[in-house]
Amino acid sequence: MINSDYLKKLNSAQKEAVINTDGPILVVAGAGSGKTRVLTSKIAHLIKNKKVFPNQILSVTFTNKAAKEMHSRVSLMLKSEAVGLTWLGTFHSICAKLLRKHAKAAGLNSNFTIIDYDDQSRLIKNICKSENIDSKKISPKFILSTIDKWKNNGWYPKEVKINRKDIFEKIILPIYEVYQKKLLDLNVCDFGDLILHSVNILEKNKDIREIYINNFKYILVDEYQDTNFIQSKWLNILASKHKNICCVGDDDQSIYSWRGAEIKNFLDFDKIYENTKIIRLEENYRSTQNILSVASNLISKNENRVGKTLRTNSIDGELVKLNCYRNGKDEAIGLSDEIEKSIKTRYSLNNVAILVRAIFQTREFEERFLKIGLPYRIIGGTKFYERAEIKDCIGYLRLIYQEKDDLAFERIVNNPKRSIGDTTMKQIHEYSKKNSTSLYEASHKLIENNKLKPKAKIGLSSFLNFVKKWRADLSIKKINHIKLLQIILDESGYSMMLKNKKDLENENRLENIKELLSAMKEFDNLESFLEHVSLATSIDQDWDGQKINLMTMHASKGLEFDIVFLPGWEEGLFPHQKSLEEKGEKGLEEERRLAYVGITRAKKIAYISFSMNRFYQGDWIDSIASRFIEELPEKFIEKNIVSEDNENQDSDFEFNQDFEIEESTRSPGWIRYQKRLK
Repeated sequence: MINSDYLKKLNSAQKEAVINTDGPILVVAGAGSGKTRVLTSKIAHLIKNKKVFPNQILSVTFTNKAAKEMHSRVSLMLKSEAVGLTWLGTFHSICAKLLRKHAKAAGLNSNFTIIDYDDQSRLIKNICKSENIDSKKISPKFILSTIDKWKNNGWYPKEVKINRKDIFEKIILPIYEVYQKKLLDLNVCDFGDLILHSVNILEKNKDIREIYINNFKYILVDEYQDTNFIQSKWLNILASKHKNICCVGDDDQSIYSWRGAEIKNFLDFDKIYENTKIIRLEENYRSTQNILSVASNLISKNENRVGKTLRTNSIDGELVKLNCYRNGKDEAIGLSDEIEKSIKTRYSLNNVAILVRAIFQTREFEERFLKIGLPYRIIGGTKFYERAEIKDCIGYLRLIYQEKDDLAFERIVNNPKRSIGDTTMKQIHEYSKKNSTSLYEASHKLIENNKLKPKAKIGLSSFLNFVKKWRADLSIKKINHIKLLQIILDESGYSMMLKNKKDLENENRLENIKELLSAMKEFDNLESFLEHVSLATSIDQDWDGQKINLMTMHASKGLEFDIVFLPGWEEGLFPHQKSLEEKGEKGLEEERRLAYVGITRAKKIAYISFSMNRFYQGDWIDSIASRFIEELPEKFIEKNIVSEDNENQDSDFEFNQDFEIEESTRSPGWIRYQKRLK
């Protein structure tokens, strides 16, 4: 007899997913369809009605937060019966537990330590030093990401299949060999080892494997679309006897291929497991029907998907707003105006989000919010003027503008590296203090008096000569501040450092610097720009309180907001050019899934927007409206042409001459948008 207490609040599809327990089951859970409720109810059902002991259920999640929430919900349902759920946790926590019990089989002692990223990075730096590998050319972060990729593929050093066209992989493989040996010598593991060693132990030790495949009568997996190769392999081994595996997820929200997630694990589930039962959760409890219709129509253009259509019993709600702006600045003004209207009605800032494709896009909105006094927070990132590369650029400009700026001097004198180490800096500081002079002047005096070591003297002399030259460029040659920064980045070697060093974050850093150049265009001279930066960075905003949420679409997964703004839907930016170039059609489909994730974060109102022109590295460029805009269903959207001067303009709208292009010029984005309006 089924105890129906935990089934009462389930809809028919959710109930079907809960009470079907035997054999392989794939639950295709659309955004906001209540998958956590299904998983927790299923655990309760197994314990209450299948008479399974709690420790015979393996329930795997991706985050500690999700694991805690599931355990808390099950505890409310089962009370004391939930105590034995010892195998509910993240992939890492469960594998760590298994590995501790069988550490010797992996060449470790049971008291092994799990090292964090800082320890990993320090170890890699030491290995690079001992192996004479230039860390200026290839960063520890990139090395570790490559090693992690190999571990996600289930490869120990001897099993690595190198991409022969990738010169960096040839360099990294010997480092991986030394790194892995060091880990064993130190009796430590990194996070990748936890599952890699666990799979290796299960594959090579039949007696150990039998313990677990016999014990785990039921396996439940959350966010299955985000699993990588080694995680899927681990699950397949553990499910090999009973085959009672229930995987819950949404292939339409698979957006982490760059982390190693394999969508084919989800798409091929019914090929791996015969007689798979597929259950679709299509009733959404988050968004209005119009928002769901737009998202569903867009994602239906993807060919590689299991397929589902979201619906809701809620109201149709407002149409999704599709706004076309003249430029990025107008877009920021338009969004801020809409936000101010919203908070005057019934919405709070905490329930408003702006979701961008790339982190550099936040700058335009941050500038606007600071100007009009709207508080904001960056989720999963740093505010624009607090990003390291931006502070470096500002440091160069500050020192040129004012040579007594010791803080700026300290930041950039050895950035990029110029053989000016701690000893040299100590000498400069001591001379400066003793003679009551700036660090810049102290450096000159130490060179004149020949007080520095040869390498440091050469590096410091070169730096000071460049500063003198850049100051002359500004004051004598009257080079504008935008061109000046471009010259500095080139002649200092800073741009080359970012371009040459293989580092995961360098592409974002370069994009941020390009955005900084765009920001500088809005100011007449260096003085006014630096004053603006000082004021922008001095505004203290606590994390708590009512604030607009700015983040990338990737960072928004799993979150929800009453109002969501999705700006910058332009070709090259979204879908992102790099994704299209590197992955082709697969990349396009993942970008479309990202659009689907973005739209389905909205509960009440969604805005999608693009601009016809962007200011990019000192020049105006035409923007082309994203191909995704042409895929939006006409029936569920409201189209507007918006500018700062006139909120809703008709098709006779002309550019103002302020935009430094001919009046007759029509961008491809404008032309495509006009066709859609007819």
